[in-house]
Amino acid sequence: MIETLISFILATLSLAVSPGPDNIFVLTQSIVNGKKYGLATVYGLMSGCVIHTTLIAFGVSEIIKRNESLFLVIKLFGAGYLLYLAYVVFKSNSDIVFSTKNVQRKSTLKLFKIGFWMNVLNPKVTIFFLAFFPQFLFSEQISTLIQFYILGGLFILVSFIVFSSIALLSGSVSGFIKKHKNAGKILKWLQIIVFVSIAFLIVK
Repeated sequence: MIETLISFILATLSLAVSPGPDNIFVLTQSIVNGKKYGLATVYGLMSGCVIHTTLIAFGVSEIIKRNESLFLVIKLFGAGYLLYLAYVVFKSNSDIVFSTKNVQRKSTLKLFKIGFWMNVLNPKVTIFFLAFFPQFLFSEQISTLIQFYILGGLFILVSFIVFSSIALLSGSVSGFIKKHKNAGKILKWLQIIVFVSIAFLIVK
């Protein structure tokens, strides 16, 4: 149980630090508008994760109750989707590009709403949660519904810590990225290793 949760935390951590549209958006907003505006964006993004966690928790928990074979199909779909994500990352450019040009100043409430809807209305997040979470169910005694919420809580907590750190240390983070040209390449391969490793564990 503990080993599974630790693996989940480490996987979430590696994915949270890897450059993506969400953390790059937080970084640019923090640089242009200030740290508290970056944090407002983070609060919005994490609130959106609660919605996705709830959808997956109730949806997949019901499937497990009704049909174990269908749950196996979901797990195999998850493995295939994670391998697809690994391929997409492999084919992508490893350069970390962010620009503060033409970034308009917005209120903290506006940025919270943008972060929330960016997350909630992104179907890729739901698909990712569907592929990612079921692989880390960790107990036969605890209900699957509660397990999904525990995983969702850990995912949000780890992501919040990483994203908030990006907002609070935005100047240092942007300086580090500009100075270390290989940072993008290292983080790119970290993502690939995580995706492939989880997919392998699913079909093992």
